[in-house]
Amino acid sequence: MMISTRGRYALRVMIDLAENGGGEYIPMKTIADRQGLSLKYLERILPVLTQNHIVEGIQGKKGGYRLTRSPEAYRIGEILRLTEGDLAPVSCMACGAEPCEKRCECKTYPLWAGLQERIDTYLDGITLAALIRGEV
Repeated sequence: MMISTRGRYALRVMIDLAENGGGEYIPMKTIADRQGLSLKYLERILPVLTQNHIVEGIQGKKGGYRLTRSPEAYRIGEILRLTEGDLAPVSCMACGAEPCEKRCECKTYPLWAGLQERIDTYLDGITLAALIRGEV
């Protein structure tokens, strides 16, 4: 498993909204400029977050994006699963993967299952607020 720029940038966007939003809508260009990110790339990330009600956005002169919840209510695992699609360490454990015929006899399956559990527990145990406060 390797977290892509999409997942990393999504976290940066969420942190930016949490630190600078205060309930106000922040234009995508402002976020892109502050974070040094491509506006085109944000145009691919923010719709995913909006469609899944992680952020809300409005268009127009006073438009932009803002968080839908407090930073304490966001789990890092939730954000990464939406933007990465899957956090499985091996393909046979990926969401929607065909069940492996050798799973019952596979000597390595317990290893990957344990790793998956640790990844999920770790990422779901960290909130956006904790990340902002540097508690990780």
